[in-house]
Amino acid sequence: MSALFAIAPEIPLGQSGKFVAGAYIVFFVLILAYVAIMAVRAQRLEQELDELRRDIEAARETARAQAEPERDRETVL
Repeated sequence: MSALFAIAPEIPLGQSGKFVAGAYIVFFVLILAYVAIMAVRAQRLEQELDELRRDIEAARETARAQAEPERDRETVL
């Protein structure tokens, strides 16, 4: 590894600032894209969970509605 540094050309400090700034900008854009992707995924997951909650509640209501007439018939008999 040190051999690689030994043969690599040095960049004068006055010119290296552009490269450092460019590297920070690229890094920031990558982090921003990652956060945006995770936000979209989290939003989709929340929507799917809400849909599942509605489906479960509808299934429970259906089960309750079906159980009530059976209870009424048992009390009459």
